[in-house]
Amino acid sequence: MKGKSYVKIIAIESSCDETAVSIVENGRRVLSNVVLSQADMHALYGGVVPEIASRKHIECITALTEKAFADAGLSKNDIDAVAVTYAPGLIGALLVGVGFAKALAFALGKPLIPVHHIRGHIAANYIAFPELEPPFLCLVASGGHTLLVDVKSYTEFEILGSTRDDAAGEAFDKCARVLGAGYPGGAKIDALAKTGDKTKYKLPRAHIDGAELDMSFSGLKTAVINLVHRAEQLGEEIDKASLAASFCDAVCDALVPRAMAAAVKTGRKKLAIAGGVAANSFLRTALQNASKSYGIELFFPPLSLCGDNGAMIGAQAYFEFLQGNTAGCDLNAKATLSIDF
Repeated sequence: MKGKSYVKIIAIESSCDETAVSIVENGRRVLSNVVLSQADMHALYGGVVPEIASRKHIECITALTEKAFADAGLSKNDIDAVAVTYAPGLIGALLVGVGFAKALAFALGKPLIPVHHIRGHIAANYIAFPELEPPFLCLVASGGHTLLVDVKSYTEFEILGSTRDDAAGEAFDKCARVLGAGYPGGAKIDALAKTGDKTKYKLPRAHIDGAELDMSFSGLKTAVINLVHRAEQLGEEIDKASLAASFCDAVCDALVPRAMAAAVKTGRKKLAIAGGVAANSFLRTALQNASKSYGIELFFPPLSLCGDNGAMIGAQAYFEFLQGNTAGCDLNAKATLSIDF
């Protein structure tokens, strides 16, 4: 790509239950972004069934790729590279995307760019905020991950704090299920909580001695489940809206003070939010208020870029590409991989 002004990358994302394909130019401009969610299918089971997710990716990935090219008004020869999420995620789902991307890159004679899923979530902010550049802090909160990350450069990351057990998004899903709110849980709990009293139920806040920026959501999740089950056994009625509001408040109490503490510790004055839980209205409000008090500039992507999508993978792929981070046909998927590998 030497001397080329515009680099167009087609990106494949299939790490969980969304099949997504996007074409992104220079890491900032989205030319097309196609996402097929399987949420309704998995709602029948109260969560993602890996085998079903993998099969659905196989069924639709070719058609979605064709649509991405059509929406962008480009031919396959117009792109400069192929990117794909290769870690972390559901291994079967990842393998579908990796296998497809390798075949596409090989057939077109284009470079293949492996992208870490969480790096992609952070990069969603580059699309929403073209002026945003590292260094900055990022709070990543999704169904599988909860991290405080120091983004030192586009491809250099340091984990400052993380959950010791459940991710925040997982806790949302489990609590939504026990409250009968449905799947996926994040949006359901958010909507339910809007009419509730957040002070009605006293829920635990975890503190980890010697690791002030680390988090834990297992105890919070268990407390909600036990509270509901106890009420059912005693024939008592649960105020579901207030329990949802109390839960959201507890999650905010876990995330927001730690994000501010990380900003103080590092001296960073910019904080970005990423991941599905970044769509939560209570978290957004709490972070806005806290950031204003601490003099921190806050960035959070639109709701369309909070969940899994191909555009975020294409955005990060551009910067990985500039660093020469490409792969061959021996690229394999990885179910787990730290962001600071």
